[in-house]
Amino acid sequence: MWSSELMPVTRPSDQACGKTTMTNKKIYATDGEKLAVAKQEALAGLAEGGIPIGAALFDEDGHLLGKGRNKRVQEGNPALHGETSAFLAAGRQRSYRKVTLATTLSPCWYCSGLVRQFRIGRVVVGDTANFVGGQDWVAAHGAEVVTMDDPELIGMMGTWIAGHGELWNEDIGEE
Repeated sequence: MWSSELMPVTRPSDQACGKTTMTNKKIYATDGEKLAVAKQEALAGLAEGGIPIGAALFDEDGHLLGKGRNKRVQEGNPALHGETSAFLAAGRQRSYRKVTLATTLSPCWYCSGLVRQFRIGRVVVGDTANFVGGQDWVAAHGAEVVTMDDPELIGMMGTWIAGHGELWNEDIGEE
């Protein structure tokens, strides 16, 4: 369904395959605005009974390319972390080097691998108090990593982890 915030755009890189990409008309200029989109996804996941981790990808001008949330519980799919859901929603991009990934929680090693594989240029992290994944490794391989440590996100995730320890350990690959 086409949102009033989205407009169809055929990028030069997509012309050969006839792909039309949905580009957001709104500009998310600050890291805080970008993180707010990811936060809304995390809250939606929490309301659905899932793991409250959200993410969003933005182009270099601040247009929203895709957003998503951890859907491991909702869809029974272990591959649907917040970052991977947002990545899938963004669709193919010619390059990710000027893309910003905003995520509510430090990316796990699986999601850090996604950032590294596609050379996503910037990562904005909302919470490193409850978990630190591979973000230092991602930074060492060229991505700019910005840590926000948002008190609301830290509180939400900390409360959720305290009440769902077994599910949390499953999500991060711990016994």
